[in-house]
Amino acid sequence: MISNIISLPFRVATSQPLSTAIRQYISSKYNQHPDMFKEDFAEIDALRDSAVQVVEPHVSGVKKITAYAAQLVWISGKFPIDLGVDFKWYPALGYSKDKPIVLNNLKFELASVLYNLAALYSQLAISSNRSTTEGLKLVCNYFCLAAGVIRHIQEKIIPEMQKAPPIDLDNSTLECIQHLLHAQAQECFWRKAVIDRYRDSSVAKLAAMTSDLYGIAADWGTKSEVISSEWIHFATAKHHHFAAAAQFRQACDCLEKKKYGEEVARLRESISSAKEGLKEAKYLNKLVYEDLNNLKNKVAEDLNRAERDNDMIYLCPVPPKTELKNLERAVMIIAKTPLEVSEPLSFLGEKEDFGPPLFAKLVPFAVHVATSIFEQRLDRTVNKSIILPLENLTIEINSKLSSLSLPGSLQAIEKPLGLPSTLASHAEEIRQSDAIARIRRSFSDTAGLAQLAASKFDEASSYIIAERTENERLKAKYGTDRWTRLDSASAAPKLYKKLNEIDDYLKTAAKSDRLIHEKFQGCKDLLYILSSGDGEIRNFVPNARRVAMSSKLEEQVLKLRSCLNEVTRLESRRRKKIESLLESAKKDDINPAILDEVTRLESIYPAQSLVPTHFEEFLEQRLSVYDSHIIELESEEKEQNQLLRKLDNLHKDFIKARSEYDSSFKDREIVLQSLEDAYFQYKEIVSNLEAGRKFYNDLGRMVEKFKDEIKIWTSKRGDEAVILERTDFQKTHFLLVHCISTLPQLGTLYSY
Repeated sequence: MISNIISLPFRVATSQPLSTAIRQYISSKYNQHPDMFKEDFAEIDALRDSAVQVVEPHVSGVKKITAYAAQLVWISGKFPIDLGVDFKWYPALGYSKDKPIVLNNLKFELASVLYNLAALYSQLAISSNRSTTEGLKLVCNYFCLAAGVIRHIQEKIIPEMQKAPPIDLDNSTLECIQHLLHAQAQECFWRKAVIDRYRDSSVAKLAAMTSDLYGIAADWGTKSEVISSEWIHFATAKHHHFAAAAQFRQACDCLEKKKYGEEVARLRESISSAKEGLKEAKYLNKLVYEDLNNLKNKVAEDLNRAERDNDMIYLCPVPPKTELKNLERAVMIIAKTPLEVSEPLSFLGEKEDFGPPLFAKLVPFAVHVATSIFEQRLDRTVNKSIILPLENLTIEINSKLSSLSLPGSLQAIEKPLGLPSTLASHAEEIRQSDAIARIRRSFSDTAGLAQLAASKFDEASSYIIAERTENERLKAKYGTDRWTRLDSASAAPKLYKKLNEIDDYLKTAAKSDRLIHEKFQGCKDLLYILSSGDGEIRNFVPNARRVAMSSKLEEQVLKLRSCLNEVTRLESRRRKKIESLLESAKKDDINPAILDEVTRLESIYPAQSLVPTHFEEFLEQRLSVYDSHIIELESEEKEQNQLLRKLDNLHKDFIKARSEYDSSFKDREIVLQSLEDAYFQYKEIVSNLEAGRKFYNDLGRMVEKFKDEIKIWTSKRGDEAVILERTDFQKTHFLLVHCISTLPQLGTLYSY
């Protein structure tokens, strides 16, 4: 069926049971028999078959797809992304639709399934009635839902694929699709506005925004490898069509407001845009072409009338294009991600729409908690207790070398001309890593994380302040005799202590951030020089006069160079040690061992649910393998101190032997050393920023948890206050009733 809007075609999948791979994974990784999950195996396969068979536009397909997608999200938390299923999907777009894409990736499967949900929404839109305002509202909603699903795929699923997406799901393709769906939703609203006889100025704003969206879609389409030229021509023609429609409606508004000169100018712009769109005519279907051509004819007719009337009657000057005010835009649509897609787990449960989550009984939750605790402790042990002290030792080396002007003073006399090899290699490293841009990105990322942590902290603080203020109000209202409960700080000393601690963390971190920034500002100019070419660096470094060294100086140079090489080897060995340690920690997979521990613990505590504390001894034993690295720190520091003392003494002898030589060495030494110092400062800054990023990530999680604790506590305090007020009212009411009931008796006492 020919239409003036387009829909997404479905991706096609082959039959592919998940149950086989899940059964195998449970058998190999878990200490539970797969037969425990027979019903779950059958259900997951049935859900997939039902979902991938949705290839017709019917609303019943929505639940079939979203139910399967929700279970995919759920099992992604229980199984690895590369579960062992080679999902085979034939692409819906591009020029190789007969060649399937095969990936062992759960997120790819989820992205493909949800893509078909977007396709379903778009096809429901096309098959719906667009001749009435109610029908247009429905179509608009379908397109918004389709755009929301595509955005969800782009922002939430593709980044978690852990590999580059296939080209029909890459960023350019998804951006094009999303803006195309947006544009068609906006077009529906524009058409509804026309039917409902909105003011011309309002319709113009809607049309202008529609034009923009189609233009953006066309631009992204040209960057995609799979968006067809037909779609690009369609979007381009629509872009010009609605640019023409916007100017035409604005011209109508000008006519109504008796701006006859501007009316002519707007109509000329309109017909120009329409003609531009008609350049795509041979690529357009009949309806799209007729819509655009009819608009052009209507505009041409109005332009003839407007020019004739203005020339003969109104005589208003026609402003040039450059003087026409840009049309305002009105955005009336937003991408709407269905809750079934954005919050799928909330639809899983015994009484929920999608039924109970599958494989829910696979592993005790305590195992996940214990694993998380292990990962945190492993990170703390490796990074804080081992790597950080080693890096601090390296910083001491760099500081010592800088104070002795090494290797600059040695390089200046060893190689009085050109660039020393070490400096050249450092410059190459700076260039390869795009050092300055890398640092700026890190500063930006760190600042964003810091701001996020601070905003969460401010929110948590606001809850405490509000609770404290309310408690003080109630105390003032009832008086301290009646309002006797503890004030906020006394009622929750731990929370207030933590509040102050987090505040101190943020202030200290902000101070550290400023120091790092100052360090960068101090070496930035030299980093620019290091990031330039070798020729520019040679021009920056002054040459010294080549002289023959005395035997005494030559001897001292050799000794100092030998010692400096020892220092370099020590540093290199340490760097490799750190890399090896990080790699070992990365590969330290606790899952198989902890499942064995679960079996052991369940045999000891058969009637008791496992909790994380049951794994404490196991975790300590597991982490003890890193104790040897901590013990070695002392000998590492001792070796370094001896080497630096030796270097210090040899440097003194070298300076003494060099004193009789030309001072031109000094200028070269200073510059060489400043460049070497800048390189090591760069390494420190990168390390500091990485530590800062990790700190703010950890702090953000801590503050989020603290905020939740505060919300729970303040909610309880609020409930408590309500109960106390009610109790106080009841007491007061009882006393009042009692007093009233005794009044007659009091009266008889005073009767005559």
